[in-house]
Amino acid sequence: MTTTQYVPTRTGMTVDAFKRALLDNLYYILGKDASSATPYDFYMALAYTVRDRMIHRWLATTRTFEGAHARTVYYLSAEYLMGRQLGNNLLNEDLTEIAREALAQLGLNLEALCELEPEPGLGNGGLGRLAACFLDSLASLDYPAVGYGIRYEYGIFRQTFVEGWQVEQPDHWLACTYPWEFPHYDMRVEVGFGGYTEPWTDERGHYRVRWKPARTVFGVPYNIMVPGYGTDNVNTLRLWSAQAVESFDLRLFNAGDYIRAIEGRVLSENITRVLYPDDTTPQGRQLRLEQQYFFVACSLRDILSTFRSQESDWERLPQYVVIQLNDTHPAIAIAEMMRLLLDDEGLTWEQAWGITSRCFGYTVHTLLPEALEEWPVELFERLLPRHLEIIYEINARFLAEVAQRYHGDIEHLARMSIIREHPERRVRMAHLACVGAYAINGVAALHSRLLREHTLRDFAEYWPEKFSNKTNGVTPRRFLKLSNPRLADLIASRIGDAWLNDLDQLRQLEPLADDPAFRAAWREVKQQNKQALAANIQQSLGLAVDPTSLFDVMVKRLHEYKRQLLKALHIITLYWRILENPSLDVAPRTFIFGAKAAPGYWMAKLIIRLINGVAEVVNADPVVCGRLKVAFLPNFNVSLAERIYPAADLSEQISLAGKEASGTGNMKFALNGAVTIGTLDGANIEIRERVGEENFFLFGMTADEVFALRNAGYRPREMYDRSPALRGVIDMIAAGRFSRGDREMLRPLVDYLINRDPFMHLADYESYCTVQEAVDAAYRDQERWTRMSILNTARCGYFSSDRTIREYCDEIWKIHPVRVQLPG
Repeated sequence: MTTTQYVPTRTGMTVDAFKRALLDNLYYILGKDASSATPYDFYMALAYTVRDRMIHRWLATTRTFEGAHARTVYYLSAEYLMGRQLGNNLLNEDLTEIAREALAQLGLNLEALCELEPEPGLGNGGLGRLAACFLDSLASLDYPAVGYGIRYEYGIFRQTFVEGWQVEQPDHWLACTYPWEFPHYDMRVEVGFGGYTEPWTDERGHYRVRWKPARTVFGVPYNIMVPGYGTDNVNTLRLWSAQAVESFDLRLFNAGDYIRAIEGRVLSENITRVLYPDDTTPQGRQLRLEQQYFFVACSLRDILSTFRSQESDWERLPQYVVIQLNDTHPAIAIAEMMRLLLDDEGLTWEQAWGITSRCFGYTVHTLLPEALEEWPVELFERLLPRHLEIIYEINARFLAEVAQRYHGDIEHLARMSIIREHPERRVRMAHLACVGAYAINGVAALHSRLLREHTLRDFAEYWPEKFSNKTNGVTPRRFLKLSNPRLADLIASRIGDAWLNDLDQLRQLEPLADDPAFRAAWREVKQQNKQALAANIQQSLGLAVDPTSLFDVMVKRLHEYKRQLLKALHIITLYWRILENPSLDVAPRTFIFGAKAAPGYWMAKLIIRLINGVAEVVNADPVVCGRLKVAFLPNFNVSLAERIYPAADLSEQISLAGKEASGTGNMKFALNGAVTIGTLDGANIEIRERVGEENFFLFGMTADEVFALRNAGYRPREMYDRSPALRGVIDMIAAGRFSRGDREMLRPLVDYLINRDPFMHLADYESYCTVQEAVDAAYRDQERWTRMSILNTARCGYFSSDRTIREYCDEIWKIHPVRVQLPG
């Protein structure tokens, strides 16, 4: 008798087993058969089929880490821009071709189903995407790690344009079941807000404090699997959702007061309703602080519970637990850890502080003072009274030490105090993080230097040993292999695919930059990617663009310091030159924008309106003859970015020097062969050093020159008065040329540029336009441009998030890989 080897439906890695599992999931989970299923049903069945093959690895990873009692990093971030999960999970689980063949046998297309996946917009920009890249690298390198964040019901808003203006619409990514998450209601924790504190004395005569919250909410964890590439390791991202303790008042309902019957539930669940509520109102500010404390309180309770399941001695906590604060948002964790150790566990202050101050690392992601959060003392006192008491005590003890070193220098004490006294008493969260963390790092060489010399200078002088640099990186799995498969395949055909786990191997491409046949193949890949993006622009905007034109791209969060406005001035300059000389010979360009402005950020919204106004005029003017096209693609997110990076020729990284912490978009562009035009800001400096000065278009002032000009007294009107070209461009805006004749609509932008210009657009304008002429000349020489493109990719190995994570693990977190072994 012939026997057939059994292939388990849930974990089988053959095409037949995968297809059988997909149809089973369609039938038994979704209640559909193939004849009645919609494409979305098939997407869901596919997602469950992939998920099944991850679960046993995930549970094995958890058991392995517990068994090894491994030192673990817990990553606290208010943002995670994970992107769509299906394609990434297929890649990391080595299931892409198996799934493609199984679907083909059912008459289905893998790529079409991947497009149906909703994207969780649980972040605003680079901060959230960096956190996602770090989780990918931690899993791929086998490091024990858990990410913690917030499960926002509505993520970053969905952006549309109406009459050129940004309009925000809710992004309900949870409208349908999200197949990648596992709710664990049995693991929920209770979090308090408001109320009062009362002192008491314990049986040993020690002074103690109880916090009596006025209200409490539950935090329910939702686990998302994070698979590594080329490993069986599957780490965890745990997002917390707020749930009311009492969700329904039956007495009020029966009395006919239906609204008040659910009021408590609504107020509780509002905490995780929306990513970054508008904080221009007192209610919005309170909700932001509630969000931050909520997810920190849930996460620390979870971390300590995990520790106590294996250890009883609190002094050993720093040996096994390291908690990384991703920017200032989770800084309240310092005070919360102290509260838990003091009030719940009964430790002395000295014990609790000794433990707390050895557990936390702090990454600073900004140089902008307004981004280093401060909260009114009055709000803290009302919302978190016990934490304010603890912060006062931390501050008093810290300032006593500072006073000894600086002999009572009052100005020094005032600058370093966690409490700002004037003009309003506020809690400085960055100062709390600096005092409570054992390590503080910036995210690019320049950024870290400016932190030490300016933003956190007093703390760097006081604790120089705490400060270091960890230049950011991006995962090549998602941002090259997954998003640019044509280029990844071309690279693999020449050097193999080991570069996916060792990006420095891209260096092997350097000699090929001088190979005409390879350059031709490289250009063909780029051209195909540009054609795909051109089709997307046509579909999205109804705008036909020339795929052979120079794709000049600026996609990133909309902020004045990133200077999308300077890019707009350059486009208007080119347009003005063509109007002055209709036969002007310029290399055809397609300018591509993508950016969201925060809902309450009026100036950013005005810049969007200007760019859309420029697009409306330039795209329709027959004098331009198609030489210039402007496309502002709405709702920029990870999925759209994955289409744009592979198609870009020129990467615009033009922030004012000294303002961008690092940037990661600059790395993604360069990795995909785009050539950068940029200032010496953030990681641009390190990109230029590695790809070569001749493969980078540099313009503008240095950070030191920016400081010098500002100190000397920057007067933008002088720039306007002495430059006919600049004056002509700004006057076109003032005359209503890009606002349908309305001279008042964009008047605030004109006044802003001429009278204030805090980010020095006008000071860098001439340098920028001059270097753009060099870009024009270089692009006309396609052999030269292709060589520059190849060398950008070949020399970007340093900017892998794997390298960044190894540096964190070796130098800050002191954790080691733990290889997962599957049972059997």
